[in-house]
Amino acid sequence: MSIPGLDDWLDSPQGRYVLAWEQKRVDALVADIFGFHAIQLGLPQVDYLRENRIPLRQKAGNIGIVDVRCDLRQLPFASDSLDLVVLPHILEFLDDPHQILREVERVLIPEGQVVIVGFNPLSLWGLRRYFPGPREGLFPWNGAYLSVLRLKDWLALLGFEVDRGNFGCYAPPFEQEKWLQRAHFMEPAGDRWWGFAGGTYVLRGIKRVAGMRLVLPAWKERRARAKALAPVTQKEMNPHGQ
Repeated sequence: MSIPGLDDWLDSPQGRYVLAWEQKRVDALVADIFGFHAIQLGLPQVDYLRENRIPLRQKAGNIGIVDVRCDLRQLPFASDSLDLVVLPHILEFLDDPHQILREVERVLIPEGQVVIVGFNPLSLWGLRRYFPGPREGLFPWNGAYLSVLRLKDWLALLGFEVDRGNFGCYAPPFEQEKWLQRAHFMEPAGDRWWGFAGGTYVLRGIKRVAGMRLVLPAWKERRARAKALAPVTQKEMNPHGQ
């Protein structure tokens, strides 16, 4: 399923403004995530995994130049097989976002991480969808934006713990670059005074599994058992000789 107007918007002043902020935030979030297999679902025009150091990094989706072509509601990956999944503007533009999240939970290993990028409905960008304009019905105004609170509820139901998140892009959705630049002063002001109202957000969640037991290397396991079974001497029991 293609997203009308996406490519043109990515090359517009609005698109460059939003992507610059998102890339900076996602770069910081994924740089310290390690493992063996990372996947970006959708939006293959942008590399959101560029700063991650996991050896096998791939893009998956149903359109564009991807490594794995698939329906994002039925991911062709084994359960508990991925260390990191990045979802850039997928949940608000594809059908059945909750099913997509369920699939992400299934394929992530315990303690695996998901990074979600989305547009904020409680912002000037969210309000812009309700006003007519030359790009009405095109990306990014044709999405079903999800609030952070709603997304956190969904993640909690699936067993995720949201550990980090940021709002950004507080400038109004001007189409001309000069106006976006003039509104740059709103970025630090927004972070300080109305942090919930950024046009876009990034969240990172960790898949928690109740009752999970840490598996130690064999040599550590043997040492722990030997220490647990070692006899307690009289001196250890009564170090002061009493």
